[in-house]
Amino acid sequence: MIDRITEEKIDRYLSITSEALAKLRVAAPERSFNKRLADDFLNMAHSYYNDAKHFRSLGDLVNAFAAVNYAHGWLDCGARIGLWDVDGDDRLFTLFE
Repeated sequence: MIDRITEEKIDRYLSITSEALAKLRVAAPERSFNKRLADDFLNMAHSYYNDAKHFRSLGDLVNAFAAVNYAHGWLDCGARIGLWDVDGDDRLFTLFE
């Protein structure tokens, strides 16, 4: 059913987010404000991703679903504003154009 959070759906979203985390490369120069933003966004994405995996391991699919969506939201936002290079990948990321 499409109106339920299933283990398969959570696993799919976790896999997509894991792939996105592995693909991105910080684009901001090392000694810049944007580098600090990129690091912070990436930390938030990793934190929510790890929370999602934790909730998934407990069988708490609702919170796992929420956390993985927050994680990927941070990734999309960073890609959209150019904090990291995602090689134009609009399958894993929501890009500006």
